[in-house]
This record gives sequence, structure tokens and C-alpha cells, in this order.
Amino acid sequence: MSTPDFLTIANASRIAYRRLDAADGGDAGADGPGIVFLIGHGSDMDGTKALACEDWARRNGRACLRFDYSGHGLSSGDFLDGNISSWTADCLAVLDALTTGPQILVGSSLGGWLMLNVALARPDRVAGLIGIAAAPDFTEDLLWAAFTDDQRRQIEAEGRIALPNPYSDEPVIYPWHLITDGRHNLRLRGGLDITCPVHLLHGMQDAEVPWQTATATAAALASDDVEVTLVKEAGHRFSEPDEIARLVAALDRMTAKTG
Repeated sequence: MSTPDFLTIANASRIAYRRLDAADGGDAGADGPGIVFLIGHGSDMDGTKALACEDWARRNGRACLRFDYSGHGLSSGDFLDGNISSWTADCLAVLDALTTGPQILVGSSLGGWLMLNVALARPDRVAGLIGIAAAPDFTEDLLWAAFTDDQRRQIEAEGRIALPNPYSDEPVIYPWHLITDGRHNLRLRGGLDITCPVHLLHGMQDAEVPWQTATATAAALASDDVEVTLVKEAGHRFSEPDEIARLVAALDRMTAKTG
């Protein structure tokens, strides 16, 4: 795989990214919003869903940008130093510096939370949103709410807590500041002033983020154009061939709406 490019942002982090320009290998006459993929917590820009978005963009002559947040993948920084606010800042810096015109944001899990933050901060730059197992408010609703009293005392006293990782033998470590910062970014406690088209894809066998998060997000959005696709047998990763086909179909539908 080729060496990525890097963007140095205001806090001196080096953000690794891969950018496909519009019409690279696709229909030279294609025009319209580009695609920006926002990765999940602890993931990277070379995952199955990100590559599927780039492949779709290449075939359709669209621009596509995928990148790693600070502390993720090939970007600089310590993973445990990041939080919702800092990763949102990464997204905004990348959007501002590396894209032009309206974009369709595709957010996976954590990326589904960050895409809402970006849409609120840059409404004129966001043509549409596609969430894949989007996880807004997960720090409060899925972590803090599930902690025992002992776990709550531990994370406050020690500054972090290690929890089982469903995808690895190594535990996932959650720092206390991720919880406290998350409370400044909660999105499902009131209305979301986002009016662009939104399509939320969610597996009903998702053991990390319950599918009810998708319906709660849909209910909070101000947009009149919100679709929710629930896939009965899909899990959190949403990366099986038939699930990727649903993502591709969502891209087709979104671009038909947004130009």
C-alpha cells in the first residue's frame, strides 16, 4: 500500500490521509459532493468500509477522503489523549484543508457521532450524512450508564479503566477525560439542528451500540429526509458483503439526492 500523505494541524498533530481526486479512474463528467469517511474508535482509514467508499467514489468519478484521527492508525499522537472534542477538531481541520465544496460524510460508530458534530459546525459544507452503527453519546449512554459503582470510582480515582475488547485479547482502555469531555458533546438530549439528508444503517445484532440508537438519532434530527435501515442479522462491524452492498446502495441514494 502506498505511503499516505500527512496534514499538520494547529495542535501540531500529523494527520495521515489518503485522498482520491474527483474523476480519478471514473466518469470524467461526474460532478457533485465528495465523500469523507470518518472511522470508528480505535479503527483506521484502511478498513473494509472506508475502502468500499473509496472504491465507489473511484467508479463514480467522485472525490473521496479517508484519514486517521490523532492517536489512530498512521497519525501522530497518543490514542489515550484523544476525546470527542479533539477528534471533532481533527475532522474539521481535515474538512477545511483538504476538501472543497459540499461533502457527504460517512461515519462509522464513533465517526457517526463526529459527523453530527461536523454537520452542526459546518452546515454549509455538509450535503448529506450516512451513519453506520452510529454511536452518538456512547461515552455516557453505553459506558458510564453500564459501569458499576466500583467501576465509576475506579475510573475517577485512577483516571482510566480497562474493559474487555470483543475484537482482541487486549483490553480497551477508556480514560476518564473521554467520559467528561463526552458530556460536553451529547447530541441525543434535545433536537439536532441538522437539515441535510441522513441515512442511518444499523445491525439489530449489534452488541456494542444498540439499534435503538439509530431511531433515537433519527427522532432528534430536524431534517425531514431521514432514512433508517435496520438489518436483522448484522452486527456492529457491518462489513459483510451484503452489508457493504447496503452501504453502496446508500451512497447511490444519497448522491441521487444531493447531486
